[in-house]
Amino acid sequence: MTARKVRAMLKRSVVLLVVVLVLASCARIPTAGPVGKSAEGSAGNVNAPVFLPAAPQPGATPENIIDYFYRAGTGYEGDYAVAREYLTQAASVSWKPDQRALVYREAKVVGTGVDNVYNYQLDVAYSVDVDGIATQMPEGTVENIPATLTQVDGEWRISAIPDGTAIPEETFKVIYGAYPIYFYDPSFTYAVPDVRWFIKNKTVKAMTSALLAGPAPYLRGAVVSAFPSGIKLARESVPVVSGAAQVDLTAKELTEASTEDRLRMQTQLSLTFRSQPDVVNVELHANQDLVRVEDNGSVLPPVRDKNVPVREIAVSGNELVRYENNRVSPLPDMQPVSSLGPRYPAESPVSQTVAFLNESRTTLYSMVPGQPARALTTRSTITHPSFSIHDWVWAAGPGATGGTEVVAYRPIGVAEGAAVPTVTLTPSWLAGRTVKELRISREGVRALVISEQNGKTKVQIAGIIRNADGTPRELTAPITLVASGDPDQGVWVNDTTVAVMKASAGSNVTPELLSLTSGQPQQLAPWPGLVWLSAGNGLEEIYGQSAEGIFQRLGNGWSPQLKGPIDPSFPG
Repeated sequence: MTARKVRAMLKRSVVLLVVVLVLASCARIPTAGPVGKSAEGSAGNVNAPVFLPAAPQPGATPENIIDYFYRAGTGYEGDYAVAREYLTQAASVSWKPDQRALVYREAKVVGTGVDNVYNYQLDVAYSVDVDGIATQMPEGTVENIPATLTQVDGEWRISAIPDGTAIPEETFKVIYGAYPIYFYDPSFTYAVPDVRWFIKNKTVKAMTSALLAGPAPYLRGAVVSAFPSGIKLARESVPVVSGAAQVDLTAKELTEASTEDRLRMQTQLSLTFRSQPDVVNVELHANQDLVRVEDNGSVLPPVRDKNVPVREIAVSGNELVRYENNRVSPLPDMQPVSSLGPRYPAESPVSQTVAFLNESRTTLYSMVPGQPARALTTRSTITHPSFSIHDWVWAAGPGATGGTEVVAYRPIGVAEGAAVPTVTLTPSWLAGRTVKELRISREGVRALVISEQNGKTKVQIAGIIRNADGTPRELTAPITLVASGDPDQGVWVNDTTVAVMKASAGSNVTPELLSLTSGQPQQLAPWPGLVWLSAGNGLEEIYGQSAEGIFQRLGNGWSPQLKGPIDPSFPG
């Protein structure tokens, strides 16, 4: 063997060793006792590691059997074949690992005082249900998983265990990924993401099952699906053949659907599979028979990640102005409002309707071209107004009895002096809380709500349920996003991301990006004295304002813009 060949072999060996060490580090493989191996997956996502855990060792104690059973839960190949070796035959047949994943920070086995019964005690970070819906848990959330053991041929095995797995947080981030599945707004005009967490090597089938099961609880009633209730997969797999995902559905519901609904089903699946590089198109099958999907031109593809107009509305010289391309111009066709001391303006994304507060944030005004401003409500304090695509302007503040109310008004098309259509909502989850920020998403289906209680804030997203005519009726129970501090401002950046910050004129402020596709906030560059935040279309169109002027996010910093206008806000 030549010296060149020897050097090449050594180089390949070093590279392989580095890869194995990196994967082992990410996987948090045990450093004592029996350990498994890590290899790259070949099915589904080729970048997803597959963990090959260790089988039970002779003479293992009950505590070790429980601990290594859950460690073996990372080995999902072969329907968790290795993990099932830790169970008795009956328990191996009945255990359903896919029902739930508990993601933990710390774990230990503790006794219960009952012979052969133990608890696997977890500090839970979040749980993921069978449909991939993740629920984040506050620090210090403890859950005990009971496990009963018995001896089989002289070795301890688990005879009773709840369905599901438990995974360390670091390992979870390696095995699982966040993927949006898509539903429609009630008009079928917009695609609305519903982010789920799935094992990276089992995504296509998992996505399909979750889609058929319907939206996450916080979106139920706010979005719709093209798939009728009761439709199911006809077989427990979704093969991808030559780039075509073959979705085999129960025949009756599929064949009885209209041409338009079948096209919407196919479109909904195509949007959902966008993140899967091996899926090029979608085929619908009815009990394995290909169903032709026709496009007769009557169904338009839904708008995904709806953009807002590139202009902003702002206040300059005590008047409402347009702020665009780093220049200020008069707001078209609007009467002067300087006598009202306008602040924090908002503009409808679909009409020329505007809204604003007075300096003390106690009165909400609206204005349409050709009419003077009209007061919509007066309260002790009101949040910055926000428009939906339905031309409703939203805000929140204390009601007559002091309880928090969310209000929406529709001033468009209302004659001067006539009553403005009004809706008042009192969500139970806001009881005792003070709303700091309320912003409607670009497709009009979700609301970003930042609220405070006892000095601590929550950043939450709720669904908006509407009547058939578009009138808001209810806010759903929300999901909560994790922020590093206690922000009091927030704006939508795109359909899965919001930017938040705690305003402070006298110190450095670090805005954060909170994403539905990530459990961790992403901090932007700090900047002194930021008191206002706005966002257009995407991560590069984020603006902050301080006493020194307006600044646009640029890479890892901020680029100075115009000085003079204040409170700029993109339509919405």
